[in-house]
Amino acid sequence: MGVGAKEEDRAEKKSVPEITLRPFTLSDVDDFMTWATDDRVMRFSRRPTCTTKDECLTHMKDLIMPHPWCRAICIDDGGRPVGSVSVMPAPGADVHRASIGFGIAYDYWGHGIATAAVKKAASAVFEEWPFLERLDAIAEVNNTASQRVLEKAGFQREAVLKSYLVLRGESKDMLKVEEMNLLDSENNSRWMPGK
Repeated sequence: MGVGAKEEDRAEKKSVPEITLRPFTLSDVDDFMTWATDDRVMRFSRRPTCTTKDECLTHMKDLIMPHPWCRAICIDDGGRPVGSVSVMPAPGADVHRASIGFGIAYDYWGHGIATAAVKKAASAVFEEWPFLERLDAIAEVNNTASQRVLEKAGFQREAVLKSYLVLRGESKDMLKVEEMNLLDSENNSRWMPGK
């Protein structure tokens, strides 16, 4: 591959395809399998990698379908899912805050899809949940790709949480990042991220 081809490849990666977010349906199981069965994608996830279509269907029925806000990340070629983004409200009286998570099929890494999906999801949940004031995320300290996605989406580093989660049987340090709060500290007015 010549130098021109590498430059052309980089230019292609910078072109972010149009994405949509929509609820999952069970008919998405084959697309869901492309990332749920891939250890490269799942290595930073608290959920185990699925190994069969039946495991993927069970995961979708038991966890994704009843989730309060989980969306398929679809690219413009007919609405086929290439990943997922979810937002979980904090428990109890802390409904003013929520946490976001995401995953993208390996073949779509490096195309800006995750960043676009996180931005779109943040805007949507702040609009759909008027009580929400804070959206945060955590990323394993060695997961620099997810950290970059969050930073490009407008999140800011907040803290390193020592031995915060157990991933794949090991206690891991996690970087906590925060989307800007809904209240603008200078004038106490509400704002929407990404607008």
